[in-house]
Amino acid sequence: MSNRVFALVDCNNFYASCERVFNPGLAGKPLVVLSNNDGCVVARSAEARALGIKMAQPWFQCRHLVKPHGLIALSSNYALYADMSRRVMAILSGFSPEQEVYSIDESFLVFDDKAASQRLETGSGIRNKVLKWTGFPVSVGFGPSKTLAKLANHWAKTQPEFSGVCDTAALPACRRRALLEATPASEVWGVGRRLTEQLQALGIHSVADLQAADPAWLGRRFSVVLERTAEELRGVSCLQLEDVAPPKKQIMTSRSFGTLVASLPDLREALTAYATRAGEKLRAEGQLAGEVHVFIRTNPFSPDAPQYSGALRLRLPEPTDDTLQLVKAARYLLKQLYRPGFLYQKVGILLSELQPATLRQGQLFGPADSDRRTRLMGVMDRLNRELGRDTLFLAGAGIDRSWRMRQGNRSPRYTTDWAEIPLARA
Repeated sequence: MSNRVFALVDCNNFYASCERVFNPGLAGKPLVVLSNNDGCVVARSAEARALGIKMAQPWFQCRHLVKPHGLIALSSNYALYADMSRRVMAILSGFSPEQEVYSIDESFLVFDDKAASQRLETGSGIRNKVLKWTGFPVSVGFGPSKTLAKLANHWAKTQPEFSGVCDTAALPACRRRALLEATPASEVWGVGRRLTEQLQALGIHSVADLQAADPAWLGRRFSVVLERTAEELRGVSCLQLEDVAPPKKQIMTSRSFGTLVASLPDLREALTAYATRAGEKLRAEGQLAGEVHVFIRTNPFSPDAPQYSGALRLRLPEPTDDTLQLVKAARYLLKQLYRPGFLYQKVGILLSELQPATLRQGQLFGPADSDRRTRLMGVMDRLNRELGRDTLFLAGAGIDRSWRMRQGNRSPRYTTDWAEIPLARA
């Protein structure tokens, strides 16, 4: 495995970059993307970060920057972001037969060991092609381990001298050492805030300190995960590429309402829509659910209002991926949970006890139309995938959906909705 080199390709400011691809007028302006119901900041452009805006900062705390600094806030456009991510990942797959899509904006690639100049040339080629074909700026980091590749990507993004491509093996020893000493240990993949504090108490402040620590001692003191991280920082590859993402253990769908909901019919509509989406995810994963959980709650940030929260679960007679059965179970649980006299902020569904669909085993006295229902689910998924979400949906999910989350500043879904396709005028 020593003749393999990992590369981590990361889209810079992904959500903000998505918006700028279709609206070039946003370039160079401070831009933030907001969470569900336009509550908190979930993405920031470099210009917004320069204004001191923090991740997860409530929007009402940033609103005063709109007039003096021209701050622009947009609602999350998840359909657009997911589609553009698929396009970027498809481009990256052409550079290496081995790829792990790590997140919506990050992907690991594996290359045979070649000269450093060739790796830097490959990195520049990746940047140029992704930018030309999608409009996204990306950073590329190379290393003999996934952890070092991710660290190199951080340097490629934050150190102008690398022009977006950094290879740890190509760095002069003195420069590599200086970067390791200047980079806090908190920048290492998997080292969170609590672990950072524990390491600092032991005198481990920088990446260089963590690299120099005895891996076996770290394993005994903390965990085998940190032991492997230290080995990876020394260039020993302990984390292999995951060509296929491991199956999920749970699937959850939930959203805060755009306006507080009091009536059971409105809650049923919302839960039906969420259960439908959970069923789509379940079938896309090729899994069956054996248990359905439903939860409901009021707004915990309104202490003066009456508060209530509850959750129930139901084991299904047999594991299923049938949306109609999931909806039936979810609505049964909601009926048990509902209490009148409260204003509800959120309802959600969680599917658990998942197993591969290939292990499906019907009941002797099960429904006779199971094959027809399977075909029906396939038709629904295909239409919604090809023509846009909710092209075909259950009537029980409602038409007006007054409870729908607020997206007052959402940009058009340029690539996934025919009605919102961009127009070019001569």
